Amino acid sequence: MEHKNIDSKDRLIFAMDVPDTDQARKLAETLGDSVTFYKLGLELMMSGDYFGLLDWLVARDKKVFVDLKFFDVPATVAAAVRRLRNRGVTYATVHGNQSIMEAAAAAKGDVGILAVTVLTSLDRGDLDDLGFDCDVEELVLSRARRALEAGCDGVISSGLEAPRLREFIDNRLMVITPGIRPVENRPADDQKRVVSVEQAFANGADHIVVGRPIRDAADPRVAAQGIQSTIAKVFGAS
Repeated sequence: MEHKNIDSKDRLIFAMDVPDTDQARKLAETLGDSVTFYKLGLELMMSGDYFGLLDWLVARDKKVFVDLKFFDVPATVAAAVRRLRNRGVTYATVHGNQSIMEAAAAAKGDVGILAVTVLTSLDRGDLDDLGFDCDVEELVLSRARRALEAGCDGVISSGLEAPRLREFIDNRLMVITPGIRPVENRPADDQKRVVSVEQAFANGADHIVVGRPIRDAADPRVAAQGIQSTIAKVFGAS
């Protein structure tokens, strides 16, 4: 498997899923240099001072992934993406059709646009409920091909589908894999299509997104360091 040239420590993206920005800052300070890349999602956006937190992280030389899954008329999505330019945002997500992805890609500037394929909280039964008459893998591949055609920089995909992405989709696409569970998945967990750290990278992921296994650990910094150690071994980093 040919992997892109990415710093080993940047391959871990921590999902900062906490109720407010004060807690987010405290957790980032606890994590220190064990995490270099943060994903900021909807919960923090709705808590207030989302962009204050974003700028605070960037000022501390952290990379930021804006995970707001833009879905609206193309002109509105393009306008939203333009507001992210030139402020240190590495990635932003879109979750729309072809015209939405094309609008986001055209407006991206220095922001990498990631298209969501199929949420890792969904399985075959959920797709039936949504009216998709195809299996998960088929839908992921279709979404990834369309993302590439639209000018997106990468996709969000479960590690379970990553091998097929690498086999059938251009290797230029970044593959960011959520649903990482370094330990056994708990019954209350809403993630259904999960993989381990090692499996995600063996299957072709460029980055992994990890949230609860770090956030809910007795010592989040130690948990993050453990994952970083695993990643370093996978890539032979010192």
